[in-house]
Amino acid sequence: MRADFVLVNGRVLTMNASHPRAEAIAIKKDRIVKVGTNEEITRCIGKNTKVICLEGKTVVPGLIDTHVHVVDFGRVLAWIDLKGVKSIKEMKNRIRERVERTPKGKWILGHGWDQASYTEKRYPNALDLDEASPDNPVVLYHQRGRMCVVNSKALELAGVTKEKSAPSSGKIDKDPETGELTGVLRENATDLVWKIIPEPIEEGTMEAASSACEKIVEAGVTSVHWMVSSATEIPIIQRLHVEDKLPLRIYIIIPANLLDDVTGLVSFKGFEDNVVRIGGVAIFADGSLATRTAALHEPYSDDSAIKGRLLYTQEEINALVAAVHKTNLQMVIHAIGDQAVDMALTAIEETSMKTPRKNYRHRIEQAAVLNKWLIQRMKKQKVIVAVQPRVMVSEFSVWKAVDHLGSERARWLYPLKTLIKQGIRVSGGSDCPMEPISPFLGIQAAVARQFFPEERITVDEALRMYTVNAAYASFEENIKGSIEAGRLADLTVISRDPRTTPPSRIDSIKVRMTIVGGKVVYPKSFC
Repeated sequence: MRADFVLVNGRVLTMNASHPRAEAIAIKKDRIVKVGTNEEITRCIGKNTKVICLEGKTVVPGLIDTHVHVVDFGRVLAWIDLKGVKSIKEMKNRIRERVERTPKGKWILGHGWDQASYTEKRYPNALDLDEASPDNPVVLYHQRGRMCVVNSKALELAGVTKEKSAPSSGKIDKDPETGELTGVLRENATDLVWKIIPEPIEEGTMEAASSACEKIVEAGVTSVHWMVSSATEIPIIQRLHVEDKLPLRIYIIIPANLLDDVTGLVSFKGFEDNVVRIGGVAIFADGSLATRTAALHEPYSDDSAIKGRLLYTQEEINALVAAVHKTNLQMVIHAIGDQAVDMALTAIEETSMKTPRKNYRHRIEQAAVLNKWLIQRMKKQKVIVAVQPRVMVSEFSVWKAVDHLGSERARWLYPLKTLIKQGIRVSGGSDCPMEPISPFLGIQAAVARQFFPEERITVDEALRMYTVNAAYASFEENIKGSIEAGRLADLTVISRDPRTTPPSRIDSIKVRMTIVGGKVVYPKSFC
């Protein structure tokens, strides 16, 4: 057979146990037709075959991110990027540049600032932002997410005054001497401003989603599990697909509040192929550790009055899980605290007894605070745990998990090695834009873990999280996740082998080429 496209002289990590290494790959149409030595694949070359010599670069199965907020990511790409800014003066200059090309009164958003690196050695404040933007409301998010600084116009529009009380698990900063607002909002107080920012029109959302998809394939990701936040995103995905503007594959996970619309959604034209599929329904059982709304059985170690909050009763979540089963869609339960994970498992156990069926493949997203008992229940129910390893780094180093949970509970925060040893499938994601999209940052976080290093995993185990396990998490292990004949030709070419790269340097691995269905989608010069 003559191939349409071959890759030769590479280091191919197939993730196929029966044939783990190879040198070359042959592709016909959108499928891999042969994997083997350079000599074997050379026989597949005809006069019209496109040949790429990899010059020793490494090839892995197309990387899969199982948790991306695609539209939010696209919107953030249009914001002012403040990463690397070294002073408040430089921050103000960037705001002024944006103001010059922004209509008066329109919101200006930014992200990535870090006061620790500023020459002024202080937080930016509302007065700083007023100087740069007196007529446009401005909100700038800290590099760690749930903190922002806003100007006076934004405070006014949000109705935030010095008399206003902060919401639960939030803080409105005030000057300790004058009592005046500084413009800095923390944790849940950031929602006071976020909820009044107008939603973009459809064209704006379409552009944001398209921009995000381009950045995703640049990161070497060939498939994403798209976490939908509103019904308006579904027709956007459909339109991108119909107009051939999707450079990657999409597994859609819709929120539970759209469950009543599932029948109509799954019948949408173009949602029945290997490019786009509605696959799961997300239920949020609790909140987050950063806001102390993750539901724990015992109080937070540094505040005996707080145990977090469950968003449903056990009866309510049981009913939701049962309703999802009737749709034949996958159950995806966001549960961070041990009490929330307990509740999720109880719902899964009850539904499995009442309506036994093969291949439920229930997923718990994050499943952060665990214990041996919960892990055994997960194993028995064959639950998939979908984690975002970079979040793990933030929980330990920024949120100070050991202080807030105590060392005993923190020991069981994201116990990846234990989960894998118990035979539990663990898939990898980013939670982008809350964390960067790069899978190699996630792999590094899991391999070079600093806190409780006994839970470090190997590079091979981490790669499986973003390949074979991620494919399994969407019922697609027979068509993607490994490099072997018959699989979709989704491949990621990288600068070097992560297995021989020092753990602390894995994040420096560069993506050289992203191939989806036999088509080079990054870099664009190959398209």
